[in-house]
Amino acid sequence: MPFAVYVLGLAVFAQGTSEFMLSGLISGIATDLNVSLAAAGLLTSAFAVGMVVGAPLMALFARTWPRRRALLLFLAVFVAVHVIGALTPSYGVLLATRFAGAVANAGFWAVALTTAVSLVPAQLKARAAAVVVGGVTVACVVGVPAGAVLGERWGWRSAFWAVALVCVPAVLALVRNVPAGRPNAETAPVPVPVRTELGVLSRSRLRLTLLTMALVQGATFCTFSYLEPLLTRETGLSAGWVPAALALFGVGSFIGVTVAGRFADRRPTALIASGMVALALGWSALALTAGSPPAALALILVQGMFAFGTGTALIARVLDEAPEAPSLAGAFSTTAFNLGATLGPWAGGLALDAGFGYRAPVWVSGALMGLALLTAGARRVRIRATG
Repeated sequence: MPFAVYVLGLAVFAQGTSEFMLSGLISGIATDLNVSLAAAGLLTSAFAVGMVVGAPLMALFARTWPRRRALLLFLAVFVAVHVIGALTPSYGVLLATRFAGAVANAGFWAVALTTAVSLVPAQLKARAAAVVVGGVTVACVVGVPAGAVLGERWGWRSAFWAVALVCVPAVLALVRNVPAGRPNAETAPVPVPVRTELGVLSRSRLRLTLLTMALVQGATFCTFSYLEPLLTRETGLSAGWVPAALALFGVGSFIGVTVAGRFADRRPTALIASGMVALALGWSALALTAGSPPAALALILVQGMFAFGTGTALIARVLDEAPEAPSLAGAFSTTAFNLGATLGPWAGGLALDAGFGYRAPVWVSGALMGLALLTAGARRVRIRATG
């Protein structure tokens, strides 16, 4: 595996810490800015909306740029908005910085995914994608719990400063190790027309794969965004346990991505199907047993594993099903991933505001996985009908 692929994973680690760290800071942000938990949860949704909007737009914006220049620009903007977010006393400004940072992050993701798979042989595409996504899982293991510790000791703003600082070595590593050529220069010297790239979305098989990915990630983010209040107000754990629980989710995520990187190229259908069934059962089990600390912590580990393992396999499937979209295939995956990240916290917030209790987002996660299984089933029927 080229070292440049691991450098991309390092940069994704820095950005992934920001995307996920609010799950351990949500109560502190709500109190400091005098907003509700649901409103604080919308900061996660704002980030996801920015990813959804930014992925295709930034991929098109940067499609003819030298890949290194595009990656560095996106990362520099990401750092700048985190500095602003750390300084602002306004919820509205913080919400805007989450959106802007996500647009930059989306551009980075779209270019990083297509760059990573362009640097390896076809049979290693899933493994290259797993390395990039693995940066997010390392963020869950190390960055997110560290952010929660910083937030508990020095306030949530310290976590934003930390993210900006962590991005600095990623910038230096990108300059030294990522090729400066244009995106996909090795395999597509002449850029594919935008109409051709967008045309792959007319395939029902690809659309159903993207919808399945969105629902799977929606289920994940629905519970993950409200994990801190679930653990402290329903499970009965102290705030000091939250970083450990987030680390458990991250460890599970790392295991899942590693397994997916090994087997998704060989047995993608079996991996995705078994992961989705396990997720549906696991979220329901967590909703039922959230009052038991041992059961809740064990399920957090397991669900992290299946969520990111299945998600990585679905990303590889999208890249495999859209070879005619070398610039936008990564954007399609990023958009679907973050549509789920938008839907999940929003749906979980509605359930909380409706007074259904702190287990409600977990039940919503189970329902979203039920829809994901139905969508995957529809895809299989469609494949059989078309031969």
